[in-house]
Formats: sequence, C-alpha cells, structure tokens
Amino acid sequence: MSETARLMRVADRRDVADGVTRLELVAADGDPLPEWRPGAHIDLVGPAGLVRQYSLCGEPRSARWRVAVLRVPGGRGGSAWVHDDLVPGVAVEVKGPRNHFALEDAGDYLFIAGGIGITPIAPMVREVGRRGADWQLVYGGRSRASMAFVDELVDLDPQRVRIVPEDEEGRLDLDEALGPPVADRRVYCCGPEPLLAAVEDRLADRPERLHLERFAAAAPLDRSGDAFEIELSSSGQRIAVAAGESIIDALAGARLDVDFSCREGTCGTCETRVLGGVPDHRDSVLTEVEREAGDCMMICVSRCRRGPLLLDL
Repeated sequence: MSETARLMRVADRRDVADGVTRLELVAADGDPLPEWRPGAHIDLVGPAGLVRQYSLCGEPRSARWRVAVLRVPGGRGGSAWVHDDLVPGVAVEVKGPRNHFALEDAGDYLFIAGGIGITPIAPMVREVGRRGADWQLVYGGRSRASMAFVDELVDLDPQRVRIVPEDEEGRLDLDEALGPPVADRRVYCCGPEPLLAAVEDRLADRPERLHLERFAAAAPLDRSGDAFEIELSSSGQRIAVAAGESIIDALAGARLDVDFSCREGTCGTCETRVLGGVPDHRDSVLTEVEREAGDCMMICVSRCRRGPLLLDL
C-alpha cells in the first residue's frame, strides 16, 4: 500500500528570485522519467521522515524534473532543508508525480498566481499556448525581485501576461482580473490562502469553472466527531477509528502502512478510493463535485458520515 520512492540526484540549482531556488532533478540510475501533466507535484523525502510536496514547473516531457522552492522563515523545516542541503550532486528520494490540479480542456483560460503559486501555473501557461487556446495570466507578488520566472513568462506573449508587483502597483484587483463571465472559460488559481479565498468568493456562482491549488489548509484542522469503523476491501478486516483519531493513525495502530505526508488534507498523498459508506470530507483538495461523488477521500483528515467505510486498501 506504500508507494516506492525513486532515487534522484540534483543536477542543477540556481536562484530564480529573492528567496526562491530552482532545482533540476535527474534519475540517479539514468532511467527515463515518466511524463507528467501540468499541475502535478512530487514529494521530496528528507531526513527523519520529513516529506514535502513541490509543484513540477518545467517541461512535462523533459529528462529532468524541475521544482522551485521558496525559503519560508519560521516554517516547518522543509524549505530550509531544500535551500541548505540540496546542492548539485546530492541524492534525494522522490515520490510521485501526482496531480490534483489537472489542466482541463477549455476554449479560454484565466490564470491567477500569487508569489510561489506561479510554480504549477507556469507549465499550464506554456501548454495552453501550444494548444492555441485563448488565455490570460495575472501574476502578483510582493516585488518584482521576489517573483520567479517573470521574464520567461512575459516572453511567451507580453499581451497576455500581466505582472503586478505589490510595491509598484498595489495588490491584485481581482474584480478587474476576473471581469464578466466568459463562455467556456476555466480559472486556475494558486497562491496564498487570502488570494484563493477571495477568488473562490467571487466565483461562488461558477464553482465548476474554478480550479484551486492550496499549499496550506483552507480551514483549521478538525478531527471532531464520533468513532466509526473502516473495512479493508483486500482482507475484510475491520478497524475501529476512535473519536478524535485519524484513519491513518488507526491503520498504523493495526500495523498497516499507507502513504501520507502533510496530515492536513492539502497534498493528496493519502487519497483512497471509497467503495462503500459515506465519507465526511474535511480536506482542501477535492472539489465540491468530487466530494458529492463520495468515491474517494483523504484519510489523514476526513471522517465518516455513514459507515462502515469500505476502503480500497
């Protein structure tokens, strides 16, 4: 049930903005890497069980996987590890890629990025340009120097890319950026939570056209609720999940190993198919349509509305 990590090596590293470093990773054994789709991310596995997710921001068919990482002062240690230890030649375990922010077909796209949220957006912009679709990118940040990939994005099409450094122009004007509804338009947004919440609020009447990528949980972690049972489809084994306990912890107590990382319902690593019962979704990954379908859940945070939950484990 646990995903095998791939050993990779840092082939190149360079600073691409204030506080942002870009890594290029290659397979340590020289084997070709699987192709990925824009919006995908990988897990970097660090010391003492540290695992962090970073969006792939290079070319999907490249022999190198590229990520860009912002150093976060006072963070949980992941960005400091990347900036301080992952230098050219160093080996690192990598899991994935996975994609919960996939680029769907549309005739028109609006991309809104804030700060390091440009990382999953950049390959999307390049892809829709190749498709010949209509698109616009609005990219905001604290300052021009803090914003990665500005020049290469503007070079794609200066008429379609708007760069909005806050110290020069103020904050993004979302009402202006979103404008009136456009037929067949999909809106993709990634960045800090206040930006995502504001975009979500403005498109509350068009949720099916909005796609968000969150780097942090949209709401405080909530594990309240009654105890319930899960059943494993592979064995028929039933496991009790106590009030306040996560499904992941209940599985660990039964000596069962599953993949997980953030424990906050944001990374999607622990996504599990639901074959029976009704989950109580508390993650920040699934869309409302996906939640209503009830056929998958994030077992690090979500619970049970009607059980037992029959899980594809």
